[in-house]
Amino acid sequence: MDGRDLVRSIRVVGSVRAAQGLRTVKAAWRRRRADASALPSRGAERARVPGPVQEVEPGPGGGVVRFSRSELRIFVAVNGAVFWGWDGASPEPSYALAGRCPEPDPRAVLEPDKDGGWRVVAERVTVVVSRHGAVEVLTPGGMTLRRDLPPRWWEPVGGGTARWMQRSEVAADARFFGLGGRASGPRLREGTYRLWNTDPGRAFGPGDDPLYITMPVQLVVADAATHLVFHDTSWDGTVTLREGEEGAGSGHDRAGTCEVRTDGGPLRCWVIVGTPARVLLTWASLTGAPALPPAWALGHHHARWGFGSEQEVRRIVSGYQERGLPLDAVHLDIDHYDEHQVFTVDHERFPKLPVLAEELRRDGIRLVSIVDPAVKAAEGNAVYDGGAAVDAFVRDASGRLVRGVVWPGEAVFPDFTHARVREWWGGLYEERLAQGFSGFWHDMNEPTSFAAFGESTLPRSARHSLEGRGGDHREAHNVYALCMARAAYEGLRELDPEERPFIFSRSGWAGLQRYGGTWSGDVATGWPGLRASLSLVMGLGLCGVPYSGPDVGGFDGSPSPELYLRWLQLGAYLPLFRTHASLRAGRREPWEFGADVLEHARVALVERRRLLPYFMMLAHLARRTGAPYVRPLWWAAPEDRALRDCEDAFLLGDSLLVAPVLDPGADRRAVQLPRGRWYDTVTEQAYEGPAQVLLDAPLSRIPVLARAGAVVPVRGDDGGLELEVWAPARGRSGGGLVVQDAGDGWDEPELERYVARWTRRRLVVEREGEGGRSEPPYPVRVRGLKEG
Repeated sequence: MDGRDLVRSIRVVGSVRAAQGLRTVKAAWRRRRADASALPSRGAERARVPGPVQEVEPGPGGGVVRFSRSELRIFVAVNGAVFWGWDGASPEPSYALAGRCPEPDPRAVLEPDKDGGWRVVAERVTVVVSRHGAVEVLTPGGMTLRRDLPPRWWEPVGGGTARWMQRSEVAADARFFGLGGRASGPRLREGTYRLWNTDPGRAFGPGDDPLYITMPVQLVVADAATHLVFHDTSWDGTVTLREGEEGAGSGHDRAGTCEVRTDGGPLRCWVIVGTPARVLLTWASLTGAPALPPAWALGHHHARWGFGSEQEVRRIVSGYQERGLPLDAVHLDIDHYDEHQVFTVDHERFPKLPVLAEELRRDGIRLVSIVDPAVKAAEGNAVYDGGAAVDAFVRDASGRLVRGVVWPGEAVFPDFTHARVREWWGGLYEERLAQGFSGFWHDMNEPTSFAAFGESTLPRSARHSLEGRGGDHREAHNVYALCMARAAYEGLRELDPEERPFIFSRSGWAGLQRYGGTWSGDVATGWPGLRASLSLVMGLGLCGVPYSGPDVGGFDGSPSPELYLRWLQLGAYLPLFRTHASLRAGRREPWEFGADVLEHARVALVERRRLLPYFMMLAHLARRTGAPYVRPLWWAAPEDRALRDCEDAFLLGDSLLVAPVLDPGADRRAVQLPRGRWYDTVTEQAYEGPAQVLLDAPLSRIPVLARAGAVVPVRGDDGGLELEVWAPARGRSGGGLVVQDAGDGWDEPELERYVARWTRRRLVVEREGEGGRSEPPYPVRVRGLKEG
């Protein structure tokens, strides 16, 4: 971008913000008036609890327990998940579920329990319902994992939506994870967490809550077992957590507690019990298999708000190529639009965008386009006119279009909770494909509307279809981005059926993984922002969204060379590896930080390119099992309390342990190792776990360890697939999975399984198959033999 382009971009943004200043007060008051006139006043409320049991009605997998003032439907599904719903709530309809609700397990039956209660006994879980409505989840051995006290409702005397509250107790040693993308974590400590997708309006760091993706999904890890609980309501609410405390000596344990409050919606939930791997597998069977990203999407992405012109894009790409730095995708932000209008191109600055896209594609680089949901409210705008023709936009209770203020100025918003609107919107991506774009980045889709005060979203009284049921923004807000992602995914499958869609979204809800992934939003530039990046990726993975990553370097400000490099080194081991910054922030190209940083950055970028076959295997594994790429250290040993408390390192699949440097000036760092032998991947020195070890972390690299026995697919010097095998300890064996390149279509190849084992004094690597074991068809490089 030359000086004139930069000035122009700043002026455009400035003019938009000036327009905001003139219109946001009016918009905010309009929204407040709409809510006041269209939403009923709550007035006096009447509290209600279930009361005592009156009768039961056994049914498939469980049955219905009727109390004097409520009823509870409960059953165990064939996949082992437990559902219960109060006051007639059933699993469907649900935006979280993928398809129909699973069938009940015919082996699970409702039977009497002590003290007038009832219980459902299944293979993996026992659920006990007390005579006053408490629901207790136990392991098959009788250990209590969770005890939900009888719920409480507050119902308006004059009728209307009831608020509700559910208090729960968990084991004293339990630790909480999840709740979507949280900057404080990944372990969630005592505090209140809001369930309302929010654009904070500024770059965020630890302690900022809520953020762009909230989910009522908790993963609770305790000695007895791991369990996931999902309260399936999209209404605004809060989750208040307090960790328990074990008694010292003869003292009593203090249970951990969880209190969920919502402003409405059904009181229904799913509970899944088992190992972390089994829990995430079952969760994926409920909410959908993660979308498989195309191979190029697992490489390095570069984005900037303010490329400004085709010439600037070419200059940046040439900078990567001339320095021998891997680059797989370039992202164009809103500045490539015509006056910030979605599905348009500024032909003055990008006169031959399809030609640019084709040139980049020949060099192995794809173009990714930002897509915002806000549509400029102006006749003559093709998207607005097309949407108006099919009645696509959100209206208020009086039938008028709901208007907000976003980048293009006064805007309207598609109602993605209507199938007809999703079909129309999905068809609009034909224009993007014609421009040469290969992927799509959904932004501002909480949805965000700028306002001078109050929440920057649509009025809560705004009306939505909600698949024909009808409702308002109180229910639709949290699923708005999820439905937008669905519209794009289904539209792209129709428009380009030969290639897998690539979509990642700033906002979303439970089930987002069916359509793509996410990024961590506008994280603040600084060491706390670096730490928050890892928290968000781990938390989202434990909620079933395995593909995510931060803006490397932070969104705002100018990172120091050290901070930028440490962020890049972390990003090289995260699923979405993207450098990105705001218009007024410092550049994010590696050569902007000096010669030393450039050489160290080259090492990180080349290593990511080398590990692409491993990332591709993790993507296929996530699709089939729901397991995240990035896993907490306790993933395979949740009973190890030292690992449960470790938040500054992670497992990348089963084979690698990554220990990023998250503090300035550090050249060594302590790492908590899980059980087994681990090799430093640079020095090949072996360490035995469980133990805490002190590892060198020079500016040139972060500590990465490989599990003994791991078979890791990597890219060889000739670009072909190789197997990097880390020697197992004598008398032990190991293994790994490999997926052959099946292109970016819909064919899903078989995962090949390889084993590494000692035969006398020789290490043998073999492929396992139906015909027995055979020699690998790929070159094999064994490492760690000096310790074997």
